[in-house]
Amino acid sequence: MILSMDLGKFNTVCCFYDTANHKYRFETIQTKRNHVDHVLGLEHVDLVVMEACGPSGWISDLCHEKELKTIVCSTNDEAWSWKNTKRKTDRDDALKLAKMAMMDSLTPVHVPNPEIREQRAIIKYRKTLDQRINRIKNTIRSLFVNHGIEIDTGKRAWCLGRQHIDGFRKSISDCDPNELWKAELDLELQQLDDLIEKMKAVEDRLEKFAKGNPHIQRVMTIPGVGRKTAEALVAAIDDPHRFKNARHLSSYLGMTPKQYQSGETDRSGKISKRGPRLLRTMLLECAWASTRYNQWSKLTFARIHGGSKTRRKKAGIALARRIGVVAWAMMRDEADWDSTKLLPEVAPEEVTLKVKRPEVRPAGELHAEKPKRPCTPRRKRKPRRGSARRAPVKT
Repeated sequence: MILSMDLGKFNTVCCFYDTANHKYRFETIQTKRNHVDHVLGLEHVDLVVMEACGPSGWISDLCHEKELKTIVCSTNDEAWSWKNTKRKTDRDDALKLAKMAMMDSLTPVHVPNPEIREQRAIIKYRKTLDQRINRIKNTIRSLFVNHGIEIDTGKRAWCLGRQHIDGFRKSISDCDPNELWKAELDLELQQLDDLIEKMKAVEDRLEKFAKGNPHIQRVMTIPGVGRKTAEALVAAIDDPHRFKNARHLSSYLGMTPKQYQSGETDRSGKISKRGPRLLRTMLLECAWASTRYNQWSKLTFARIHGGSKTRRKKAGIALARRIGVVAWAMMRDEADWDSTKLLPEVAPEEVTLKVKRPEVRPAGELHAEKPKRPCTPRRKRKPRRGSARRAPVKT
């Protein structure tokens, strides 16, 4: 018996599919813990199948508590994309999911434990807090710009220049009708101080978690990789042994090129951008920073772009992918950073250009070489006066 569940925000359609006689029946329940627990105990279920979404985490944990085999399938797989269908309902989706599970044509995804899921969520929430803080700072700057008042630029405005900004704030009950912008400034500064305290609490909790995680401490031994990049990378990889090779990890990070092949045509496009978007951003920023602190990163970056200015961004993405692969290998082998184990790289001055450029001829005296062809003056063409076939008749 296969139980396929088409999960929704409020309601879930369950399909009980009997693989022996190919009979099935449907049941609609609410997406709540007690309802799902009741459905799992109705019949003897051999396999539970669901799609990867928000509720799939706690439902998968509930199935593991009942010792039920569970498959959480990826919705990005080609077998999951049904096109040119005249009817699409929740029951049809649940039935198709059960049939594909019976044919073993679904790609299961890794479901991390609740601790790792919470860590991923708090890392993402830290980015949300940072965006809110920047939005409030920009709002405060716009208030001063609209009233022609200068404040310090950059971080100085929120450190040494904060006293100057606080001098304009007023409570909304003490403001005159022409000073309401000062009350708006006061409210924005209150929200800013509150968010800064919350950001500090989140950072303290993540730093405490990083000190107790050996994988994060091991990844931080890479020159140029800090705590934030290490904890995001470790949280995304979770179990390093679930990846077969470096290509599998690169595909998970979304840093492999798209490919289109048909007949004699074989094109490689841009990167697929699948997987965690925040991690790709942090790896790329880490790659640019590591070229200043890591000799291996500097040599690898120089070898990839080959002296061409148009290939620097591609080289940055390739270096970010290699940093992720090296961190994964260190987690898998439980080894710290050792530059001697890496492949030898050539020095930047010995890098050969991968882009063919025209040879530049040395400068010399003007007209030093004889022209290959003699210059002959062009003959002036005579103006054409009518056609010979239609010559005027003499009279």
